[in-house]
Parts: sequence; structure tokens; C-alpha cells
Amino acid sequence: MGVWFNFFVATFAAIGSFLFGYDSGIIGSVISPNFKQFHIYFKDPNDNTLGAVVSTFAGGCFFGAMAAGWLADRVGRKRTIQIGSLVAVFGTALQTGARNIGMLMGGRVVAGLAVGVLSMIVPLYQSEISPPHLRGFLTGMTQFMIGLGFFVANWVGYGCQYLDNDAQWRVPLGIQIIPAILLFLGMFGLPFSPRWLIEKGRNEEALAVVHLLHDNATNSEFIESEFNKMLEQIKYEKSHMSSKISDLWATKPMLKRTLTGMAVQICTQFTGINVSTYFQPSLYAALGYSGNTILLITGINGALGQVVTLVFIYFILDRVGRRLPLIVGAFGMAACLSIEAAINARFPGETSTNKSAQQAGVAFIILFGSLFFSTSFGPVSWVYQSEIFPMRIRAIGTSVSTMSNWAINVMISQISPLGLNRLGWKFYLVFICTNLANALIVIFFFPETKGKTLEEMDAVFGDQVIDHAAEANYNKKVGLDEKEESIENVENVRDVQDVERTT
Repeated sequence: MGVWFNFFVATFAAIGSFLFGYDSGIIGSVISPNFKQFHIYFKDPNDNTLGAVVSTFAGGCFFGAMAAGWLADRVGRKRTIQIGSLVAVFGTALQTGARNIGMLMGGRVVAGLAVGVLSMIVPLYQSEISPPHLRGFLTGMTQFMIGLGFFVANWVGYGCQYLDNDAQWRVPLGIQIIPAILLFLGMFGLPFSPRWLIEKGRNEEALAVVHLLHDNATNSEFIESEFNKMLEQIKYEKSHMSSKISDLWATKPMLKRTLTGMAVQICTQFTGINVSTYFQPSLYAALGYSGNTILLITGINGALGQVVTLVFIYFILDRVGRRLPLIVGAFGMAACLSIEAAINARFPGETSTNKSAQQAGVAFIILFGSLFFSTSFGPVSWVYQSEIFPMRIRAIGTSVSTMSNWAINVMISQISPLGLNRLGWKFYLVFICTNLANALIVIFFFPETKGKTLEEMDAVFGDQVIDHAAEANYNKKVGLDEKEESIENVENVRDVQDVERTT
């Protein structure tokens, strides 16, 4: 079936990421002042309670990501996605049928567990089923679907605000049960990860899946080469290496992989994107906007972000690599926030009538998220963390990286309301500094991974080099020059390793 089936599988699995975006996005509308029925039903909960409703979700995500690493190795990537979707159904039901604020928060925790599982496992599954030249695009579908979830949530919230009963908040919370059920049932028809099948000794099934995903009737040599690489790499790892969590820091190269995976997710949170996402109404209100106009601007922002993300992952990411977009994005976001801070300081929304300044403020909020974030840390963070770890600890490493994301998410969700209320425009200065730091971290510490197979990441990080895994790739007469170049690369890495052992 080839590339179109591969695209379908990666996109369908990303329904789990849609749930991530929708659940994260819809709660902002539900707890907003526009949803009067919510505040009436729950007897006007105070700001601390509303903050807890938001942050308990992120706390659940942290523990869900933790559990996903264990599940992914034992029951497989495919079944872990299904488990996450079932938990999402339960969490949605609790939220939709909530009779009191405690039940609502319980539903948010359960939904967070589901999203934590799915946010970790979906990009991992996508990376393991993708060919090297399309991995950025197919794994980048994670961010596209997260954004699509936010986009749909914005417009559902915009429409449901006009309902005049409990359906005003129950309907938008309940809608997410539909994609959760669809994901659970649909995954029965999708393949297991071929690399997980090989790890479990199901080699014939794995080969059939590789053909199903990548065969286009003219690339049989590539299929055999790719499968041999997987087979030899995983066989060697199982025979000679462990798969303990301590392996994440057991050697310098493995520690570098772990810190890089965690760093890309921590840096993503320190871009300030979730301040922009969760508190967009407050940002627009600070510029002098109010009422339905705020939700309308939010919806337009979400639509633009989707278009930009799709264009970026399809046309750019696999061509220019991972590092350059991260660097440009970080500097771009710092610039946007600098201008935003200046506008808010010079023309505060509550006193200024300068329409041009207000419009410019909105424009730079949109440029921050829909342009620079959508072409950098948004999609690249999910791609990068899912491709840098060896098979034996890929699930654990991806789990730890995703947990880092949610841990910082909880912290930022808690401090952002205080920062916005007490510091106002000065709160932007924090994220100007963190974005500049993000750019420097990428420049000095992130290696490029564009175009590499998952098995070739060992050489990228100066790690384990498996002789017969490299040789297996060239058993099929792929050309003398290419073979000699590969052998030279392998020998260079061995030389580095010998020096490190000596020192």
C-alpha cells in the first residue's frame, strides 16, 4: 500500500493528539465568564478552584506519560493507544456528568491520565512506522492534530456560549467522547509497530508490516535494507544490552540523549506557548478587547496556526532538518514577545484608545503562536524526542521526555495567573529570556537528525555502533561508494569511542 497507507495510519493514530488539544482547549472556554451556566451550576467557583480545574489535568498527564512507557514495552504501541482512548472515554464521562466540582476535577485527572498516555505514545508510534525521509512530516502530524483539537475547541466554545442551560458546558465537554471511541475501535485495523514486533520475536509479522507501510513496488531493495537494519539492531541490543531506566544515564552518549529529549520538551514549555494558549482571553483583554470578540480572535488564531503547521511539516521540516527551525523559532518568539511587552507597557488596554496599538498587539500574539511556534518547537519537539533513543529504551526515554513537558506545564499553569495579574506586561520579560536561552541550548547541544533512520541515531550521538547492523544495510548491493562512506563513518565513531574509553 505504501506511503498513502503510512500517512493514513500516522494521521489516524494522531486522533489521540486531537484529544490532547481539544481537552486542553475546551476547558478555557468552559470556565470563562461567557459560560454563565457553568458558574451558576458550580456556585461561582473562585480563581483558585478554577486554577485547580486546569492544573489537575496537567498533573494527570504527568502520571499518564509515566505509565505509558511501561505499557508501550509490554503490550505494544498500538494497544497502549487503545488503553489511552478507553481511559479518555471514562474521563470524559466523569466531566460531562459532573454533579459537583470535586467530580469535575476527578474527571479532569482521569482525562489527564489518558492525554498523558496518548501524548507520549502517539509520536513514538508514528516515528517507528515512518520512513526516514517522511518521519518529520508523519510524526509532525502530532502537533497538527493538537492544534486542530484546540481549533475545534475554540469554535465549539464560541457556539455553545449561546446555550442557556447546563448543555452550555456539558455538550462541549462531552463531544470528545466521539473521537476517543473512534480511536479505540479504529486501532484494531491498524498495524503494530514493526520494531516492537521484532523485539517480541514476531519477525514475519514485522516484515509484512514494513511492506504494508513502505512498499511502492519499486523499492524492494530499500525494504530489505530497512528491515535488516531493524532486525540486526534489535537482535544485538537484546543480546548485549539491558533495558533498565538507569540506562538513560549509564553512559555519556545515553545521558546526552536523555538530556536532549527532556530539554526539547522543557524548552517547548518555556517558549511561553501555554501562557498564550490557556490565557489568550486575558492577553486580549489587556489589549482592550472584550466579550465575543476575544473568542473570535482566538478562533482565527487557531485556524492560521493549523495552516502554517501543515505547510511546515509537509514542505519544510524534512528538508531543512530539526535544528534550524528551533533556532529561528526561538529568536522569532523572543522578538514577538519583546514587541508585545512594549505595546502593553506603552498602550495599556484599560486606558488606551489607540486602535493601531491594539491591533498590532493582537498581530504579534498571532505571529508568536501561529507562525514561530508552529514552525519550530510545536511540531519539532514531538519528532525529536521520539527519534533519538535506541529501541531498547525508546519507550522509557520518550516517557521521561514527555513527563518533563507536563511537569513544567503544571508549574507554568500555576504561576502564570499570578504573573499576569501582578506583573502585567513585565511577565513577558521572563519568556523573552527563556526563548533566547532556548536558542542557545539548541545551537550548542542539539545534534541534527534529519534523514537518519532510527537505527542510525547511534552514530549521531557517538553511542553504540553495531557492526552487523551497519553491514546488513549494504548486503543488497546498494553501491560501493555509499558502502565505503558508511564504513568510514562507523570507523570514525569507533575511534571516538576508543579515545573516550582510554580517557
